[in-house]
Amino acid sequence: MFQFPHTNFVRAQTQQSASLAEILSAFSYALDLTEGQPAGHSVRACWIGMKLGQAIGLSPQDLWDTYYAVLLKDLGCSSNAARVAQLFVGDDTRLKHDFKRIGPNPEDFGAFIMREVGTGAAADVRDQAVAHLAENAGAIMTELMDTRCTRGADIARQLRFSENVATAIAHLDEHWDGSGLPRGLTGEAIHLGGRIALLAQIADVFFTAGGADVARAEIASRRRTWLDPQLVDAFLELADDQFWQAVGSPDIEQRLYALEPARQRVVVDEDYLDDIATAFGQVIDAKSPYTGGHSERVGLFADKIAAHLGLSEAERRPLRRAAMLHDVGKLGVSSQILEKPGKLDSLEWQDMQSHAQLTTEILGRIGVMADMAIIAGSHHERLDGTGYPLQIPAWGISLETRIISVADFFDALTADRPYRAAMSPEEALAVMAGEVGTAIDPRCFDALKAVVAGGIPQKPLPDISADFG
Repeated sequence: MFQFPHTNFVRAQTQQSASLAEILSAFSYALDLTEGQPAGHSVRACWIGMKLGQAIGLSPQDLWDTYYAVLLKDLGCSSNAARVAQLFVGDDTRLKHDFKRIGPNPEDFGAFIMREVGTGAAADVRDQAVAHLAENAGAIMTELMDTRCTRGADIARQLRFSENVATAIAHLDEHWDGSGLPRGLTGEAIHLGGRIALLAQIADVFFTAGGADVARAEIASRRRTWLDPQLVDAFLELADDQFWQAVGSPDIEQRLYALEPARQRVVVDEDYLDDIATAFGQVIDAKSPYTGGHSERVGLFADKIAAHLGLSEAERRPLRRAAMLHDVGKLGVSSQILEKPGKLDSLEWQDMQSHAQLTTEILGRIGVMADMAIIAGSHHERLDGTGYPLQIPAWGISLETRIISVADFFDALTADRPYRAAMSPEEALAVMAGEVGTAIDPRCFDALKAVVAGGIPQKPLPDISADFG
């Protein structure tokens, strides 16, 4: 049970140093949500990949690179989510989940299209989507994979990883026989880390779906087509009953931490925590073409508001991170819902509301960010107690959360959304004025007005518009 602060002036504590493996393992659960995978998929795949790397005799440095390449293989997964939902006319998280279980033969993709596209849509909409995919499958899949792999590699670089890690992530969807995407690389032209990551991904997907025998059979069936035959042989030799018991064990995270090469372990300081928050803010925003830069702008607004209210730099630094990560739970919400131009129905609204609790749960897994979890996850609570997810009364909503709520509200109103055009700053402030005292804190609103009057803060962000076609 999460405990809420009992004062309106709780201050975020100075962060302690932490293990990079622990922080990014926790964030990998957000990537699992985006891919529609069972919780812990990336962690399990990483453990499988590390065991395979040890079996083939990788050096400590190569093992370290493999560790993060496999753990973060899905860094770019949010960047094609909206396109997947649009092209396949469906829930991107379900589609991505099922796509990972697609068979290795060309006809398997055709069967996937006929089975998955436009489920629940009108017949003419479904028929049009199926025809478009059938006619343009090569170009469409190349676009989707290129977006995912390129963005994943770029974010890995922002997280300070080497070109080995970035290239391995970029090569995740390449196949040994050249049938993969987006580059059609063959054999050893595919980065070894990428080859290991693909095998580990397939192993966990089919293990969680059908058990050890199913996973072993699937790996064996893709030898020399999707998968490096030497890696397959080493894996089949390695994957005995004890191996699979470990994969399915509840302490798999602790087992994974123990596999990080000791000489390569990295302790994360305050500057690195800032970089991690910024990078994952971009992962979050890439989920929708309407939210580019939203997370960082909310961080900037929150910082300016907090400074106006007298918070010190030491207090504002963790607040900025919480603000940038406030929507991390949206990685688990279907793009069909996020992009819907009309009113959400009751079930869709429940799914949308779930992102706040997911934010709390994801950040709560990270020791050095645990203080942020409830601050960030409460950004849709209201002072009148009618907010979500827990309808917290005013006395239980911290100052930091009130600041983030105001910053988020303003930036959302002044940006385009599927259901309306962006408002001017003056229009947005007029709308917000009607919510003062019921939804938002009057002191924070006054601080926001002062910030806007002084000039809206700007910070250049990488252009991600190309990711959405």
